[in-house]
Amino acid sequence: MTTTAPETAAAPTESADAGDLDGLAIAVVIPCLNEEIAIAGVVEDFRRALPRADIYVYDNNSSDGTAAAAARAGAIVRPEAEPGKGNVVRRAFSDIDADVYVLVDGDATYPAAEAPGMIRQLIDDHLDMVSGARVAEQQEAYRRGHRFGNELITTLVGLTFGRRFTDILTGYRVMSRRFVKSFPALSKGFEIETEITVHALEMRLPSAERPIPYFERPEGSSSKLRTVRHGISIFKTILVLIKEERPLEFFTCAFALLEIVSILLALPVVVEYLETGLVPRFPTAILATGLALLGFMSLACGLILDTVTHSRQEIKRLHYLSLPGLPGRRRDKAQGDGPDPGP
Repeated sequence: MTTTAPETAAAPTESADAGDLDGLAIAVVIPCLNEEIAIAGVVEDFRRALPRADIYVYDNNSSDGTAAAAARAGAIVRPEAEPGKGNVVRRAFSDIDADVYVLVDGDATYPAAEAPGMIRQLIDDHLDMVSGARVAEQQEAYRRGHRFGNELITTLVGLTFGRRFTDILTGYRVMSRRFVKSFPALSKGFEIETEITVHALEMRLPSAERPIPYFERPEGSSSKLRTVRHGISIFKTILVLIKEERPLEFFTCAFALLEIVSILLALPVVVEYLETGLVPRFPTAILATGLALLGFMSLACGLILDTVTHSRQEIKRLHYLSLPGLPGRRRDKAQGDGPDPGP
């Protein structure tokens, strides 16, 4: 298997250096659907990389022996009946209590040996998320359609919410408890990756991106991601997120479109009226007037919803601040709070 050699070679080094993470409660969350071929190796690799972590495999109605293979490898196996990766992630984030969460796919395409370094970066840089930006080790690992779709969606999200990530659809992330417990997780399927990224951007949470190797799937396993179908679903999710998080921009665009169409329809009617003093095309005039009024109503909706969105963001921010930070952050604060030296 092409992924085993790089992971196995690097894992002992990372495991040996993982002692500085012993004070953290680390949960490795692995959503799975029909990954019997790969899951045991993934669990074993993460067991070597993070010996003290709890490894959870969430079986999403697999029809093969995924759950049994994960259990034999030493994982905590839990079922999730609702189909879709988003449903699995929402369930896991609700059930599991930890300081640090490692979210990774169960298809053996991501190296477990990168996890300790990503966690250290999370703590040392006082971050809430470290996202793994995929660098394909084999050309076949990252299909051209998936690569193009990822670049297109990343560009669209960057234009709307900010250009801080180059790979928003990665399945490998390390997150703090604050991030996970303040994340609503509303998506059902593969759109969850986009929702996680937008949550970090919209809340302006301290985040970073780290290049990681990306390997080809083990022989005999197949990807559950369908380029066109899931791409359309992710695109629709982005539009909904823009409407929810950027309502003024969304409804201003609707306002502009409606007003342009209204003007184009009304222009011949106005010209004819100025020349003849007559309005023979009443339906066109009524339609143009209706579209103009609808456009101004859209703008008004945008202004109102923008105020509501700001209030909702304030509430989400206050909830985020009410959650405890990472133990490393609390230790830093404790070390910095010395006795008052006095005048």
